[in-house]
Amino acid sequence: MLSLLLATAALASVDGANAGTLIVLNKTDATASFLDASDGTTLAVVGTGIGPHECAVAPGEKLAVVCDYGAQKPGNTLTLLELEHRVAFDKIDLGEYRRPHGIAFASAERLYVTCEQNQALIEVDLTTRKVVRAIATEQQLSHMVALSPDGSRAWVANIGSGSLSALDLATGKLLAKIETGQGSEGLDVTPDGREVWVGNRAGDTLSIVDTQKLAESAEFACGAFPIRIKITPDGKHALVSNAKDGDVSVWDVATRKELAKIAMGVRAGSDVDQRLFNQQFGDGPVPVGILITPDSKRAFVANTNADVITVLDLEKRAIATRFRAGREPDGLGWSSR
Repeated sequence: MLSLLLATAALASVDGANAGTLIVLNKTDATASFLDASDGTTLAVVGTGIGPHECAVAPGEKLAVVCDYGAQKPGNTLTLLELEHRVAFDKIDLGEYRRPHGIAFASAERLYVTCEQNQALIEVDLTTRKVVRAIATEQQLSHMVALSPDGSRAWVANIGSGSLSALDLATGKLLAKIETGQGSEGLDVTPDGREVWVGNRAGDTLSIVDTQKLAESAEFACGAFPIRIKITPDGKHALVSNAKDGDVSVWDVATRKELAKIAMGVRAGSDVDQRLFNQQFGDGPVPVGILITPDSKRAFVANTNADVITVLDLEKRAIATRFRAGREPDGLGWSSR
């Protein structure tokens, strides 16, 4: 059935799709796939470090940086991808800093990366290819990061502590450790900078943090195992990938009401027993990574257990098509090239 769905999808591009390239990180293959965002055609596949989990595209879209998280052995490198020619061209050795995962650019030359084993957010200078400082989160398993719209603060979700660390990037100080919920992981900041939305995967809840008061202002139930959150660029909606339920829920940011649930509609293949999440989610699709296009009209969802990228039409709140990349896709990046 999955093969039929994918074959059918390959015949049709997304209605009204803008030109662009989707970057997909394939954790098991240790590769990055470059896909034509209009129809899913594979443009290139390049090698990364072991266990690529998250990536970010630099302002100006000349390069993307991949966090090489590692597998049994913790990773400590970043892979640099050149976007025009779609090649991997360099690596940055992070030295003592292990398990790089969340990543965000502050400028074309400066980026921030969470390092789980060090309970820290590190700042990397791309000009010198060096770590220039580390800011302690003082929390366990610091996993994902998002920056405030003005670039003054970083927000780090800590799975092990069930918390959000607020960091001042000018001074390098930890401003607050905000208790959110069990297994805090996915997060995003509203475009106006007033709220941080956090998914608490072990508690099946969403937390909203007031960025001025540095405190949780609301917490409410959502789907099972909310692992990622992305807010549309227009600020109207929040998308949550519920890994255990196998769906993506759409929330109204202003009212904090759930508007829809979009089931991914696929299952894992016959090799499910070899999958990272098989003990937790069986043969479910396990939606994880979410990327929303700049016009807020489409979203790409990495179904890591099913090796499928599901493309959502956000105006219809329905599946538009599906793409194939590599094994266990997760982190996603976008280029307008």
